Amino acid sequence: MTNRLIYAGLTVVGLVMLGPFIWTFLASTTEGGVVSWPLDPSLAAYGRLLDTMPFWRILINSVMVAVVSTALQVVTSAMAAYAFARLRFQGRDAVFVVYLATLMIPMQVLVVPLFIEMKTFDLVDTYAGLIAPTIASAFGVFFLRQAARQVPRELDEAAVMDGAGHIKIFAFVVLPLMRPALATFAIFAFMASWNAFLWPLVILRSPEFMTLPLGLANLHGQFTTEWDVVMAGSVVSVLPILVVYVLAQRHVIASVARTGLK
Repeated sequence: MTNRLIYAGLTVVGLVMLGPFIWTFLASTTEGGVVSWPLDPSLAAYGRLLDTMPFWRILINSVMVAVVSTALQVVTSAMAAYAFARLRFQGRDAVFVVYLATLMIPMQVLVVPLFIEMKTFDLVDTYAGLIAPTIASAFGVFFLRQAARQVPRELDEAAVMDGAGHIKIFAFVVLPLMRPALATFAIFAFMASWNAFLWPLVILRSPEFMTLPLGLANLHGQFTTEWDVVMAGSVVSVLPILVVYVLAQRHVIASVARTGLK
């Protein structure tokens, strides 16, 4: 009886959390975005969305930037996490604390220095300038360092006895055992890049480089009263994140489960 009550409560909570997404989808299929019963669904808003703006180009831009940014963050964070977790060098803990302290600096403070730096290297209004500030992630280093420290050091010693160096130990011993944590961090990095608005707004000038958050902002300004078109854009923007999560869900659950193990 207790389990049934728990499952019923979780079902209600799940439906409440899904409510906004369900309403967004229904609003995108109704005239003017007004949900009324009985429903008279239509995909006309999606057609107007594609006809009014270069939506596919914007979507491709967002996918490319998010994938490249995520891949670079995973690689650099994994290597730095291995160094902080496995290598012994003077001042290691102090450097890690200072690096971790950068998480306290908001993006709004960094926008102007970053823009001046990108302008110095002539990277304004380019894909490189858009991606460059996201190559490294302090949160990613912290998150993956915790996962690297959970890998038994006995495996390192066995690999050293077989003649392996740090590169082989990292690539073939530690990294495979960090797969759940890597997948979890990849989702976080992908979502952050996908939803980024401030930095693309500052660094980009040309419409052909526009990402999805900027496109949705312009869409909202252009179709202030046509909420069905705005909701259609929101639905399309959510789908890639949903696909990424579904593909990596097994690894995310494994990562959460491992945090409870000694």
